[in-house]
Amino acid sequence: MTLLGELLREPSTVEAEKGNVPARIERVDPTQSRAISVREEQIHSLVQQLFFPRESAPVRRVGFTPVEASPPTASLCLDVAKALVDESNHEVVLIDACVGEVPLSSRLQIPAPTGVQVPWTITPRLWLAPWESWCPEHKPATDQNIERLREIAAEFDFSIVHCPPVCWLTARVGHVCDGLVLVLTANRTRRLAAAQVKQQLIQTGVPLLGTVLAERRFPVPDGLYRSL
Repeated sequence: MTLLGELLREPSTVEAEKGNVPARIERVDPTQSRAISVREEQIHSLVQQLFFPRESAPVRRVGFTPVEASPPTASLCLDVAKALVDESNHEVVLIDACVGEVPLSSRLQIPAPTGVQVPWTITPRLWLAPWESWCPEHKPATDQNIERLREIAAEFDFSIVHCPPVCWLTARVGHVCDGLVLVLTANRTRRLAAAQVKQQLIQTGVPLLGTVLAERRFPVPDGLYRSL
C-alpha cells in the first residue's frame, strides 16, 4: 500500500492561519496571472495515480474510508469526483455509504431535492447517490442492498464511494469497489491505528489502493509567509 498524496489544509484567507502555507500561490502565466490552488494540483495528481495507472486499465470504482471519523473525507470525495468530471467526458457518481448518518449532501452543504431517494445531478455529469438509493430499509449488509449498490455503481463510468470509518459495513462496501483508499488525518491518526486498520481490511480480502494524508500543514518563516 502506497501513499497516494498529501492534501494541504486550505484556509479561507491568507491570514487565517499564520505560520502555515497559504491556500493559494501566485504564479505568472505568459498571458495572464492566475492563482493556482495547491490542493487542486494535489487532487489532480491523486486522480491520475489512482484512476489512470500507466500499467493497467482505468480503475472505475473507488471507496474512501477514514481510519477514524474524519471531516476531510467528504470534501476529499467531492474534490476527486469533480476532478474526474473536469478531466474526462465521463459520468461520475458520488455514493454515500454512511448509512443512517448525516447525509453526504448535508456534510458538503449541497442543497438536495426534497425526499429524493435516487441519484441526482449536482453539476453536469456529476451525480450524488444518497444512501437511501441503495439501502431504503437501513439494513446495508443484506445481499439485496449490496447488489443494489453494485448496480448503481455500474450505471456510471466512475464511482466515488464515501465510506464510514473502517467497520463491517466498510468491508462489505469495499467488495463492490475496485479497492479502498485509507484517509489519514495529519497530527491525529496514529501509525499503530492505521496499521491495525490496514491489517483488518487485508483479512477481509478488500483490495487497498493506497493512503491519503489530509490536512497536513507546513510551517514557514514569518518573513517568507508575509511575502507570499
